[in-house]
Amino acid sequence: MSALNLINLRKSFGAELVISDLHLRLQKHQVKVLIGASGSGKSTLLRCINLLEEIDDGQIILDGEDISAVGIDADKVRASIGSVFQAFNLFPHLTVLQNITLAPRLVHGISQPEAEVDALNLLSRFGLSEKAHQYPDLLSGGQQQRVAILRAIICKPKLLLLDEVTSALDPVLIAEVLSLISELKNDGMTMLIATHEMGFARKVADEVLFLKGGEIIESGTPHQMLEKPESAELKNFLFALEQAGRL
Repeated sequence: MSALNLINLRKSFGAELVISDLHLRLQKHQVKVLIGASGSGKSTLLRCINLLEEIDDGQIILDGEDISAVGIDADKVRASIGSVFQAFNLFPHLTVLQNITLAPRLVHGISQPEAEVDALNLLSRFGLSEKAHQYPDLLSGGQQQRVAILRAIICKPKLLLLDEVTSALDPVLIAEVLSLISELKNDGMTMLIATHEMGFARKVADEVLFLKGGEIIESGTPHQMLEKPESAELKNFLFALEQAGRL
């Protein structure tokens, strides 16, 4: 069974069609990476999947359940999807440990001692133990983003959505975040990732999807997509990245 299946997905903002009859199937333990210029529909697609945006037509099937059906409990759905966006969105008045344990306690009913053990194990594994009792504003951007990802995975989501999680970071901090995501891939985490980092796409993607105008124009392995593009649209996109020194 697929982890995620998008069928004829369609989304507009007023008269502007942002997602156009899109099909996408993501198998369990698979990592797919969305690439494309700003405005191509990547972020909107991720927001539709976790029900932050209401779709106009189509279906979103998560682990066999139609989560786009009328009457679905959106909060319950979101509890099974981990989402991390460009902004870290950590609560500034809570420590790192409190940020990570909030959802397990309040949403999943896990006791505080158990949630703290799980959180401390995660922090230890990813080299952040000494930050457990610090507040977010004392952390670097890379550390904050890694904490945001740990917060998203502590409840073992069925699907992890990552939207340009390195866009606000410098190259050194980007490497920290990408290392964590690579390790999650090795663990078998199912992920759908939007990124402008082509080197990252090469490293972690099982399949790369190129979006333009809310449509998947071309898809394939990282090597096929980045070294042997077929469509004129993808060739132009990669040429623009190369000219900007980002390929």
